[in-house]
Amino acid sequence: MSENVKNVNSAEKDLTAEIKNLVVEFRTDYGTVQALNGLDLEIERGKTLGLVGETGAGKTTTGLSLLRLIPNPPGVIVDGTIKLDGKDILKMTDKEMQAIRGKAVAMIFQDPMTSLDPVMTVEEQIAEVIKLHEKDVDATQRAREMLELVGIPGSRGGEYPHQFSGGMKQRVVIAMALACNPELLIADEPTTALDVTIQAQVLEMMKQLRDKYNTSMLMITHDLGIVAEICDKVSVVYAGRVIEHGTLEDIFKNTRHPYTEGLFNSLPNLENRQAELKPIKGLMPDPSNLPKGCAFCPRCDYAMEICKTQKPERVYRNDTHYVECHLYNKDNIHEGKVNIR
Repeated sequence: MSENVKNVNSAEKDLTAEIKNLVVEFRTDYGTVQALNGLDLEIERGKTLGLVGETGAGKTTTGLSLLRLIPNPPGVIVDGTIKLDGKDILKMTDKEMQAIRGKAVAMIFQDPMTSLDPVMTVEEQIAEVIKLHEKDVDATQRAREMLELVGIPGSRGGEYPHQFSGGMKQRVVIAMALACNPELLIADEPTTALDVTIQAQVLEMMKQLRDKYNTSMLMITHDLGIVAEICDKVSVVYAGRVIEHGTLEDIFKNTRHPYTEGLFNSLPNLENRQAELKPIKGLMPDPSNLPKGCAFCPRCDYAMEICKTQKPERVYRNDTHYVECHLYNKDNIHEGKVNIR
């Protein structure tokens, strides 16, 4: 094993977005929910980063943080930095953020059924974004061009959301997000409400538009198949932290964290359809009462005593692949305890 603890310098990377040590809490009358707990993220220009994890892991909160849309109250950004093109958005005024949302960074929200206003035509909703950021263009004409770009006839722009299928609604939402050619597109489970054939069409369209405009993308999903299809790098998030990060090859072929291993083991075996699924035992920890040590410890088949009391250090396998797990500290490597995949 060649894993060791080291610092990898990211200063030379061309980053569209960078999050460091982000801590987000939701302070309610029932207690404090720790949504993000020192999360780190890098999105390279023109690349797609997959953010993978179970429901409640902190994926959507990460996306909303990049737009500074955490509802306050009860949400509070306690610590960390969020940089877009090198500028810390946490230090920007509300007016400066309004100029960025939809222009520099845009988001495809999770459910197309509820993302559109039912009493406005689809072209009016797309044009609204264009009018806000680009004053010298015919917003309605641009809106129709965006509909054409995502495979909907521009002549249908005067129709209302209820006149569109689920897949076409999602295309409208994508057209809205891409209307001002953002540098960063955040896609929050964009195919969840769609059937499999429409999913494939929407993903293919997103890949083509990403390549055409050199758009950076954060793909928030729990579907490892989507990750393999569209992403360049993967960050696996658990209890508000990235616990494993790497390229597709790093994550799919050199899996290190027991949680990531559990995600792969939970997938159906297409070569042996009689094989039983192996779900990860237990449930996500209560974010208002996280374990003292490793958050995954109560569900981990490889847990040791140290896991119960100490948070694991970040260990790098190479310049692109790191993991936060006690199995890979120097003592355990030397004792031959590392045996995952």
